Amino acid sequence: MRNMTDTVTQVSILDALLASRFDGCLSCGELLKRGDLGIGTFDRMDGEMIVVDGRIFQVKADGKVYTPDPETTTPFATICRFAPDLTWTVSEPTAGDAVKTMIDEKASNPNVFCAVRVEGVFSHMRTHALPVQSKPYPPVAEVVTACPQFEMDGVSGTIVGFRCPPFVKGINDPGYHLHFISDDKTKGGHVREFVMDRGECSVDICSNHLVILPEDAAALADVDLSKDLVKEFEEALSHH
Repeated sequence: MRNMTDTVTQVSILDALLASRFDGCLSCGELLKRGDLGIGTFDRMDGEMIVVDGRIFQVKADGKVYTPDPETTTPFATICRFAPDLTWTVSEPTAGDAVKTMIDEKASNPNVFCAVRVEGVFSHMRTHALPVQSKPYPPVAEVVTACPQFEMDGVSGTIVGFRCPPFVKGINDPGYHLHFISDDKTKGGHVREFVMDRGECSVDICSNHLVILPEDAAALADVDLSKDLVKEFEEALSHH
């Protein structure tokens, strides 16, 4: 396998997920061959995936953290071999948006992929976790609006995720997509908002992008990818 440094690898495409293709297509064991830091979901949208230090964790809709079997599959995930290009310390309380602004200032080219790792103490953290779905799968907007949210105060842990460039719309999620896991591996999820008391931010600027499409061609065969599924998703969310 070629050098995976500075390469963001993703399983399937966001549009497939937005078209309610929730069936897993790559195993967690195979995914870990592609990197050691990442995010995603699991077969049938069963929770939030956090990959940190080469280990995969699964935050389910009950708010608990599980270690998935290597044979468990994912319908959508993004991963890299994390080798930070930029690292800095945050020593005063900083809200999530301000942390993103810091990253944008330090990694100022918006047209590359940035893998993000933020370790620290968070005075506030709000996350959500997707609940497992059954067929016929509903629209993603319904899944997201119905998913349980979790509030944490004074929690130590790690945020991981990516800032994706604008040109990947429909392939991945432009902008920031971040997941959290607590140090004691008991809490986490998809990051909604946070305030960090103190900690360390690291960014890996990645110039290569690899997309692994489902081997089962039928998974994408009847999806109309000429439609703007992202726009449809955002409009559906706004109506909830």
